[in-house]
Amino acid sequence: MSSRLLSAASALALMAGPALADSFNRIATFPVIANMAAGEDKARASSAEIISVSEDGMTLIYTDSPLGVLGLVDITDPKAPKPLGNVALNGEPSTAHIIEKRAFVGVNTSESRAAPSGRLAVVDLDSRTETASCDLGGQPDSVAVSRDGSFLAIAIENERDEDAGDGGLPQMPAGFLVKLPVTDGMPDCAALQRIELTGLAGIGAADPEPEFVDINEAGEIVVTLQENNHIVVVGADGAVAAHFPAGEVVLKNVDTRSDGRLSFTETTGPIPREPDGVSWIANDHFVTANEGDWKGGSRGFTIFRRDGTVVYESGAALERAIAGIGHYPEKRSKSKGVEIESIAVSRFGETPYLFVVSERASVVAVYDLTDPAAPKLVQLLPSGVSPEGLVAIPARNLLVTANEADLGEDGGARAHVMIYELSDAAPTYPMLTSAGTEGPIGWGALGALASIADKPGHLVAASDSIYGTMPALYKIDTTQAPARITGQTVITRDGAPAQKLDIEGITADGKGGFWLANEGDAGKLIPHAILHVDEQGEITEEISLPVELLAHQTRFGAEGIALSGDRLWVAMQREWGDDPEGQVKLLAYDLEAEEWGAVRYPLEQKGDGWMGLSEIAIRGDHAYVIERDNVIGDMARVKKVFRVALADMQPAPLGGELPPVTKEEVRDLIPQLKSLTNGYVVDKVEGLAFDATGDAWVITDNDGVDDSSGETLFWNLGKLD
Repeated sequence: MSSRLLSAASALALMAGPALADSFNRIATFPVIANMAAGEDKARASSAEIISVSEDGMTLIYTDSPLGVLGLVDITDPKAPKPLGNVALNGEPSTAHIIEKRAFVGVNTSESRAAPSGRLAVVDLDSRTETASCDLGGQPDSVAVSRDGSFLAIAIENERDEDAGDGGLPQMPAGFLVKLPVTDGMPDCAALQRIELTGLAGIGAADPEPEFVDINEAGEIVVTLQENNHIVVVGADGAVAAHFPAGEVVLKNVDTRSDGRLSFTETTGPIPREPDGVSWIANDHFVTANEGDWKGGSRGFTIFRRDGTVVYESGAALERAIAGIGHYPEKRSKSKGVEIESIAVSRFGETPYLFVVSERASVVAVYDLTDPAAPKLVQLLPSGVSPEGLVAIPARNLLVTANEADLGEDGGARAHVMIYELSDAAPTYPMLTSAGTEGPIGWGALGALASIADKPGHLVAASDSIYGTMPALYKIDTTQAPARITGQTVITRDGAPAQKLDIEGITADGKGGFWLANEGDAGKLIPHAILHVDEQGEITEEISLPVELLAHQTRFGAEGIALSGDRLWVAMQREWGDDPEGQVKLLAYDLEAEEWGAVRYPLEQKGDGWMGLSEIAIRGDHAYVIERDNVIGDMARVKKVFRVALADMQPAPLGGELPPVTKEEVRDLIPQLKSLTNGYVVDKVEGLAFDATGDAWVITDNDGVDDSSGETLFWNLGKLD
């Protein structure tokens, strides 16, 4: 499904905005389930896919295909969006736009891909009821509104079945374009014009599958034929005025292997662009989002002249910038990488902006489009999981994204609408970047954090098993804003990248090296162990957890490690088989005596999900731990820092009674998790370290953007004592 942008009529009404300032920041996050009525099953899958806005800029509408509804949100106060409920549409809505007080919604009613059908539904926004409908003769995808509101353009895709034959073209019936007049605010169904697109593309000419449409000020329609890798311009008279192949791109310095490492060193062969979203920049230029489908996807965007001449090609530049903020989806490397899906152009004050949506990286890139031949990347904004649509509201200095993924069944993020404001405030995101380094240094899944005693302003983080074939340590300079990753050290064994590691804890050994906590997984042959690495990252020692403990093992093992004198303390995440419910071990290993012991730590009461430890760090006379549940958003209850007096941590031998410790709550992190970037509360608050000045730093694990928004929050808690 493609992004559907702000309707042209709405764009015209909102074009004249106030004088602008410096940056976009997220100001609100709206969960789609908030639009479900009382008594409805909120565990059902829902989505926010394609989003638009009323002409006064106060009401958002979005399509929700899993529920078959149109969702409405009141943004009179954009920092506190309010649910206005859902409108059932008896079909699968694809795109919706507003003219005056009515929403025009493309609705897919197909029995199958071989028998496509659909209609244009008209929804009165005051009564929130469907008042009219036009048969479109096929399966609608994108809908656009002319600048003066006099007609609609609708892409009738009649999409192919990926499981039929080889999944390629042709698969009849062919798609086409609909031009539908609007008179007195209502569609003139009898005057519907069907515009054929067959015989134009060099690929699957008999089976065009139009994906996305946009209309310029001259009333011309640009339409992408994604699977056909072709672009068509239709004149104001409804006749094809120009058409041309979207072309191919050779990408250099990209990662093309989903192999558990971030390596931006490969060069691809020619890749078809296969554009999805498209937006006019002016009457003679437009820009495409080159998502790709069955054969292509060039990981970027392209600016074309109306005649097909390429004005600008982003190539791999945007993907590499995304890697620099930790949002690169390594598991998508062998496919379409960051997968650029949606595109929008809008002028805020004197500045024309280009907004580019990466579905797989969950990022919106903001470009200054003053010179269409040289767009300037000015920001990368965090979005929810899998942003699908966006809408600009320049009269209110707002930008809105619709994020379609609903991972609630697995305890993950729900679908969200997110609102951003342009203001003179400094950017709140990213909080950590490797920008300015060669490569770039790709990173993610940072769940372990440590300080270096003799290096004020510097910390070290470690990646976990998501990059299992190239585990690494990352040097972080906290004196810059945002903080900078300045170097990467690959962890090696016998000179080669070490395998079977899941690093969840790190602490400096005081001699230039580090002790690492390796969380095991018997199913993947990853051992539960403590590892020592030297300054070059070479493993010099491995200490397995004792046999009597491993007899009770589960997957949820060592999550943090800290050094106190000659004793290493290891925080175990969850109960093992020999633990009472609600209690976990803090393991102790005496480096001199080479002996194990432990104490028991009492967990908070469980709510939704499980409860466990994510980190341990030592400062002064106390050990500090992060305790958290594993849920996100409004369901999150515990993301906290506690501390235990070291004097009370007297380990007893394993196999017998273990002494309990008493904990003291130091900081509830949920308020900051909500306010730092005005997103939802993320799950994995996993790293804690005290820098050389005694300030506490916290980092969240973004799971390598795997079923995650990719956001890494990294901030200074200040003094905790």
